[in-house]
Amino acid sequence: MPSKIKARTIGELRGSGYKFLTVREELRKNLVNKLKKKQEMFPGIIGFDETVLPQLQNAILAGQDIVLLGERGQAKSRLIRHLVSLLDREIPVVAGCEINDNPHNPICKACEERLKQHGDDVEIDWLPREARYSEKLATPDISIADLIGEIDPIKVAEGRYLSDELTIHFGLIPRSNRGIFSINELPDLAERIQVGMFNLMEERDVQIKGYRIRLPLDVYVVATANPEDYTNRGRIITPLKDRYGAQIRTHYPRNIHDEITIMEQERSRFPSEKDISTPQYMKEIIAEITSLARRSSDINQRSGVSVRVSIANYETVVSNALRRAILQGEEKVSPRISDLPYILASFAGKIELETFEDGREYKIMEDLSKKAVLNVFKMYFDAGELETIVQQFDEGAKVETGSDKPSDSYVEMLDQIEGLSDAVNSLGAGRRSELVASAAEFVLEGLHLNRKLNRDQVEKGFRYRS
Repeated sequence: MPSKIKARTIGELRGSGYKFLTVREELRKNLVNKLKKKQEMFPGIIGFDETVLPQLQNAILAGQDIVLLGERGQAKSRLIRHLVSLLDREIPVVAGCEINDNPHNPICKACEERLKQHGDDVEIDWLPREARYSEKLATPDISIADLIGEIDPIKVAEGRYLSDELTIHFGLIPRSNRGIFSINELPDLAERIQVGMFNLMEERDVQIKGYRIRLPLDVYVVATANPEDYTNRGRIITPLKDRYGAQIRTHYPRNIHDEITIMEQERSRFPSEKDISTPQYMKEIIAEITSLARRSSDINQRSGVSVRVSIANYETVVSNALRRAILQGEEKVSPRISDLPYILASFAGKIELETFEDGREYKIMEDLSKKAVLNVFKMYFDAGELETIVQQFDEGAKVETGSDKPSDSYVEMLDQIEGLSDAVNSLGAGRRSELVASAAEFVLEGLHLNRKLNRDQVEKGFRYRS
């Protein structure tokens, strides 16, 4: 609006010179402006800058409906919800209209009659962008009435004829008129419901059951789907696939750095009296566990290994470290290698095994954890450079570690094992006991996995020896 005072009636709106745009024109206009200004369009979306986002922008510029294909936990829903930021801050609608009618071109019977009776005196509302987004999770029990509409028995009981268009109760799609409609897990829609979306996708209207009416809706349609369900015949009908203009493939983070950035961004945070420090190598180990899981033949890759695995595992190791600090009366907290076994609770429920065997989740998680620690250890150390430490064990040294072991005991360990202090310092631990404990366990476990040290399980942890 050129004026700071908003129009309150259709007459005032007409006099203001307000220019109406379709949803596609609106999205395209605001995208072009943001591209010119090099503004961030999808905050919080990590790792898609060179892959998914250019394709998404192209689809919007082309005015195409979109289906995002990807396994679970690939930020598909979040990406779609960010499209709302490309809508205008608010738009005028006929006041009280169920389907957000354009004041200059109403399409519902009720608004048409109001305009005939009151003309330019019909009041308008200003609809904010957040109210112009609708989302529906596809389930087998969804009906045409849910999405398109049905006869409202209450309106019939009020005395209207069944043939009266005003007896219609509009479904979610008409109520999304002049906005964005998203349907998640599209292939889970029953075939007869998919057929009901044909008109919306191509002719840009819907036909209400039992009525000879057409509603030329202005809706931008987006959807999400699992690639396996979407590409297999029988889960989604070909004519509906053909009506989506752009099919964009999402993906999991393609490097450890992006995975860690997402972990830090998404993990739960609480006000705490404790000082929590997570070393970089621990974050890398957690991210590497997820990366290895995505390539494991023991895990069903068709269902995917979500980024939520990394986030939940990160939260778990930090929580166990916090629990230890509370029990030990320590003020500073740092996760250790000995905290990793506790991720079973957050890991097992988020993966699907290729073969079911009771207790197998723990074995798979343990193997992935060991491999991840070894891979990350090799990024920091050459085991051959730590022979001074190994020699101390060859001469009879033994040390014990454990998730419940106080941090101060690891500081004493530095004085007992020559060379361990230098290795710990190279990880930036200094003399902070909680960081020393974490670094010492990382070094010892890395040497064990490189077959330089033996490790025995003891009552509350592990004993490292020659």
